[in-house]
Amino acid sequence: MNNDLDKIINELKLLSGGERNNIDLPDDELLAQYERDIGFTFPNDYKKVLKEIGNVFYGSIGLLSVTKDKQNYGELSQSLEDARELGVPKDWLPICEDNGNYYCLLSDGQVRYWSHDGYSDEMWLDITDWLQQVWINGN
Repeated sequence: MNNDLDKIINELKLLSGGERNNIDLPDDELLAQYERDIGFTFPNDYKKVLKEIGNVFYGSIGLLSVTKDKQNYGELSQSLEDARELGVPKDWLPICEDNGNYYCLLSDGQVRYWSHDGYSDEMWLDITDWLQQVWINGN
C-alpha cells in the first residue's frame, strides 16, 4: 500500500471541504469493464484514486470521471474520444482535461502532459506525484 498516496487522498478530501461532483464513485466491477472497453489496464494506484476521490472537486481541475452511463460532463470515455481526435497518443490515457490540454497516464504509471499547442516534456513519476504537484500545489 502506498502511504504517500493515502496521505494525499486524505489531504484532497480535506482541501475540498467535502465538495464533490454529483456522481457515484466507481467500484472494481465498473473499473474492470472500463479497462476492457478502452483496452487500457489501470495501475492499482489510479484505481484507488478513482474509487476514493474520483468525484472530489478542488481548485480548477478534477479527474475525469468513470460512470456507468458514460454520459456525464468530464466523463473519461467521452474525453478519451475527444483526446484521440486531437492527437493524444493511443497509449496515453487522459485522466484530467485542462482547457483542451490533457494530463495522461502511461502504462508504466507515469503521468505526462499533452498540450494542443505542441510538444510538452512535462511529466510526473506517478499518479501520487501528479496529485501532489499539480492538483494540490498547482491550485
